[in-house]
Amino acid sequence: MPSLYSDIVKTVNLQHAQLIAVSKTKPNEAILNLYNQGQRAFGENKVQELLDKHEQLPNDIQWHMIGHLQTNKVKYLVPFIHLIHSVDSLKLLFEIEKQAEKVNRTVSVLLQIHIASEESKFGLDEKELIEILEYYTASPSPLNHICIKGLMGMATNTDDMSIRRNEFKHLTELFKFVKNSYLPHRDDFNEISMGMSDDYTIAMEEGATMIRIGSLLFGNRS
Repeated sequence: MPSLYSDIVKTVNLQHAQLIAVSKTKPNEAILNLYNQGQRAFGENKVQELLDKHEQLPNDIQWHMIGHLQTNKVKYLVPFIHLIHSVDSLKLLFEIEKQAEKVNRTVSVLLQIHIASEESKFGLDEKELIEILEYYTASPSPLNHICIKGLMGMATNTDDMSIRRNEFKHLTELFKFVKNSYLPHRDDFNEISMGMSDDYTIAMEEGATMIRIGSLLFGNRS
């Protein structure tokens, strides 16, 4: 859908945000279709599928891990992953540090915050977030192979867009709190990943710098 892709890119660029094309469950041909139109950032939520696509598709694709990540799968991603959006525990962060040190690489991550009303969604609460920040900003820090680039959140699955807007607003306020209180001199802490196909315009209005769009670009999941 070239025209729809172009329209979305224009909208996102106007807001100085980045489009992550969510390619989970989609065939390589569909990814190459967007790649040939200039898209380079793609998001996957299963490690094995991401690994397969990484091996088979052009090597200048920036792969984003957007799904829940188990600690035993971290070692497969750290050699090449562009950004992990879904760090939802201190245990996971330490595993990323351990595996990143082995390959002598700094891995960029986002801290996933629980902003939705659904208990089933993953994410840190504010107490857990602060615990991670205390480790990250300690001197010396035990997290030398990690760069925390920002926060990620998934809004409640509801038709009430005012609920989603308030959750996006909350994530942006939390981002500002972290920036001002813990990382005032870190220019690399600059990303808010929120918003999907049906609410990305609202997310950008509330401060999103990355949006994750799948069905609008690829059609509904099979």
